Amino acid sequence: MGETPSLARNGSLAVGAGLLVLGGGAYVGSSFESVTALIPALFGLLVIGLRLGGDAIGRDRLATYGIGALAVAGILGSARGVSDLIALLTGGAVDSTIATVSQGLMIALCLVLLGIVVQAIRTAEA
Repeated sequence: MGETPSLARNGSLAVGAGLLVLGGGAYVGSSFESVTALIPALFGLLVIGLRLGGDAIGRDRLATYGIGALAVAGILGSARGVSDLIALLTGGAVDSTIATVSQGLMIALCLVLLGIVVQAIRTAEA
């Protein structure tokens, strides 16, 4: 995709790995009780799979759009935790600190991922 395949490739792989670690850490932090804590790990696997699959079959642009769609889904899916994150940051009580932190970090990682996708698309169209 233009001049930034290394940014799109390496950036999405790094964020995918970060999501994997986040999901695994949240699952361990929940004492292996909350399967939903693995959702970021699933997103990470999908991001990595799309990137590597897109590279393997020569469909980098399609993979980039798919990763962008995953980033948006991750942001929207975790957005319900924003009010808990604000409460936690201002000293309030939340039901699950691990879930709140995990959702906040997932939003942050997905925003970074979306930025990488937007930059790759803009560079490719220039």
